[in-house]
Order: sequence, then structure tokens, then C-alpha cells
Amino acid sequence: MRLFRKSARWAATALCGVLAAAALPATTAGAAPAGVAPPVPDRYRHQRLDWHPCATGPLECATMTVPRDWYRPGAGPDLHVEVDRLRAADPAARRGVLMVAAGGPGASGLGRPARLASYSPHLAAAYDIVGFDQRGVGASTRVTCSDQDTVDALFASGDLRDRSPEAVRRTVDRARGFAQDCGRRSGDLLPYITTDQAVHDMDLYRELLGARKVSYYGPSYATFLGAYYATEFPGRVERVVLDSNVDFTGTWQSFMTGQPMSFQRRFEEDFLPWLAAHDATYHQGATPAEAGAAFERLRAALGAHPLDIEGTVVTPNHLDAATTDSVYNAREGFEGLAVLLGVLAHPQEAPADVRKTVAARLAHPLGADFAADFFSVTCQDTPWTRNARYWEELSARDTAAHPLAGARELAFASVCANWPRTRTPRVRVTGEGLPPVLMLNSTHDPATYYESAVRAHRGLAGSRLLTVDGGDHGQFQNHNPCVDAAVEAYLLDGVLPAEGARCPGGPLPEPAGRPGGR
Repeated sequence: MRLFRKSARWAATALCGVLAAAALPATTAGAAPAGVAPPVPDRYRHQRLDWHPCATGPLECATMTVPRDWYRPGAGPDLHVEVDRLRAADPAARRGVLMVAAGGPGASGLGRPARLASYSPHLAAAYDIVGFDQRGVGASTRVTCSDQDTVDALFASGDLRDRSPEAVRRTVDRARGFAQDCGRRSGDLLPYITTDQAVHDMDLYRELLGARKVSYYGPSYATFLGAYYATEFPGRVERVVLDSNVDFTGTWQSFMTGQPMSFQRRFEEDFLPWLAAHDATYHQGATPAEAGAAFERLRAALGAHPLDIEGTVVTPNHLDAATTDSVYNAREGFEGLAVLLGVLAHPQEAPADVRKTVAARLAHPLGADFAADFFSVTCQDTPWTRNARYWEELSARDTAAHPLAGARELAFASVCANWPRTRTPRVRVTGEGLPPVLMLNSTHDPATYYESAVRAHRGLAGSRLLTVDGGDHGQFQNHNPCVDAAVEAYLLDGVLPAEGARCPGGPLPEPAGRPGGR
């Protein structure tokens, strides 16, 4: 992903009834209003980060100890959060700390300081760039739910467009089972894997770094995280860049129910015309309509006869997942998707190495570790409708209107509809007391769609939205000189782009590799 790994990207298309039978231990998580946690005990504030060289690369790594529950810091075992940093390349020009975070939720943040520094030497010279694995993720204390086979059964097997009563019941039962697994395997930890708890970890990190304030860059879900951090600790932020925005002024449910439309738009208005324009290479149809019909024929064939590619049994759900993953970034994804379509249509004609690459890409649309954190955060941060009929009816409409991502709406929503009940404080993001925030978004972003960014911008007083006329997800570090110049001018000199400013999107790719199947 630059921001996302494969599983993270697919989950970002997701929509997270009946109540889960799994019970959680009694908890007062969120008993206090958001941001009004008791004073941080000295044993956390006075810890020393034992910086040492990371296993790879130029970074330093350390482990930070945090309370399980920031509202009751003495209750339950502590958690650990893994952190890393890259010191400013030019100490004489150093202007502070730039904290960077990962998307998802569920993606790792470790290693990101080095990637950002490599991309932008100007920022690397001026800032100590610091990152972390959020609680619940990666090298930090992790949340656990179902094993990979169970996750694959829910999100990869069969065809989620199937609206028969048996198929709907099977999907809901599997989603309920996943939520119950989370309660059984991580019940005592689960209520504390939330964005609100994570931003308190971030502020402890700031304090242990000795920084009075930090600047911040976050893409995708990290816009939600950054907006919450700035809201709960407004005096601790200097400059904030939010790239490809979740609507952090609303709920996860309201945001995610808009994604079927935006993925379908990106597929139909950007990818299919590109594919048709290169029909001489990929042989999928000379018009967008013909290319779309070829996609549907392939999908139907996989439904009738799932295809074994190098040991991976490919279903329609695998195809949908690979497609949504591929349209995040045209330069990185369009050609790979075109090759994949050719291999699935004519597997016997594809070279062995290409078949192996396609099989590896398709194998697990949603990783089990990623899914555990993704649902812990999205199902608990904000309320969800728990009525099963509501989701059955909405998902049926979205499957008909926007089938690419609408088909999986029932699976994702049913997890959250059956999530063990917890009490998480609601954070109201308004922009009050904040410095100007720079927001970036493209007009055809499939995951963090433009309409969501506009809502968030209007709700975040004093923010400035830079619009990119394109469809990629993630604007900074995407080789767009206009965007890069705006971000660096803001983070280095505090200069915001003009109100209503726009940047052109990057050019669509030209075919460079083997078509694979013809």
C-alpha cells in the first residue's frame, strides 16, 4: 500500500443482527468522557525508551509500556507498543518531531519513518520522524480472533453475491462465529483496542520523546487516528496532514456504507476504460462495456467451476477482492489486474512464474491478524446497527447497484452487528482549538471517497482541503510533484495551499509487462 498491504486494502472496502453469544468480562472501558482520562501514573511517564538499532535499516527501535485501559490505568496487565524513529539528518535545521501512522486499521506502522525519509529528504533533514505499531497490531500487543481458515471461509469461499436464504444465513452465521472467536480469544483485551485508547498511547510517546508538540502525517485510517489525537490533545499538535480521509466527524457505519458506490465508480469509470484502451495487449474488450462483460463472464465461470491455480482454489470472491485491491493505485495495480484477468481466463497459456504470482496474490484476501484489529477498532469506535434484517435488505440493494464491493457488505456488517458489547467514549471532532489542518483527497479514491473527505473537511473547522483530480488512494509519497510541494511547504514552512486548490492526478500507466494469458 505504500499505505496498505493486500489484506488491509481489501478490508478497507468492508462494511462492518443478533448479539454475539460470546461474553466479555465486566469492564468500565470508556466510563469517562473521551480525553478525560486520569493523570498518567509516574511509572509510565518516567519510563525510559531503550533505543537500539532495529533489525533492518537505519532506524532505532524501542518498546513502550502503556496501560491496558487509560481510564483505569491500574487495572489489568500492561500492554506494550513497539516504536521506531529516524533522527533528523541535519541537526542544525531540525524543527521538531513528525509522527507518522499507518492505515487499516490493522496495518503496521514500523518502518514508515525510513520510507518517508527516503521519499522526502527535505522532511528527513528537518524532523525526527517517528512511527509505531498501534496497540493490537504487529509487534505490539496483538489482538487475536479466528484462524486463517475461518477468515477465508467467511470472506473468500463461494460467492457473496448469492442472495439465497441459505447463502445469507451462512454468511451471517460465519460472521457471528468470527465475532464470538474474538470474544473468546481476546475478551479481556478486546474493549481496549480502540482509536480512543490508541491516541493516549500516542501522547505518552510524545512525552517520552521529550517533545512539547508533534507534527503528524497519517494516510487513510490514520486520518481518523490523527483527527482523534488532535481533538483529544489539541495543545500537543503543531502541523497535521491527513491524507485520503475517512469521515472522522461521523461513524464507521455511515462512512463504510458509502464504499460500494466509490469502488464501483473507480472500477467502471477509470479501470474499465483503461483496460479497453489497451485491448491490443490484454484482449478483454475494445470498449468499457465489453471489458465489463468479460469480467462478469469470468466471474460467472469461477462461480460455476472454481479454478485451481497452483493450489489456490479461486472463487468469485477472490476475483472481487483482487479487483478492489488493484484499483487503489493505477500505477501499481491496473496492469497487475489486467494480467490476472488474462491468467484466470486462459490459465493454460500463462507462464508458470506468472501463475505462481497470481496464486500468491489471490490466496488470502483478508489476513487473520489484520482482520482481528480491523474489526476491533471499527466495530467499537462508533455505534453500529445490530438489526440483522436491516443489513440483509441494505446489502441486497447495494449488491444489485454496486456489486463489486456491495456483495461483501453483509459479511462485514454482520461482524460488527454481532460484536461483543463494550462502552467506548465517542469523540466529537470539530476542529475547535486546533491549528489549520491540511487534508488531501482524490476525486475518485475508491476507499476513502471524496464525498467523505468533503464532509470531514466541512466538519473540521479551519482545515484546508487540497483536491487531486484522479483516483489513487494516498496522495503524498505517490510521485505527484504538485501534492508533494504542498505537503512540504506546509510541514516545513507552515504555508497552506490556497482555498479550493487542486492538483492534477498522475498519468495512467502504459502496459509494460506480459499479458499473461493470451
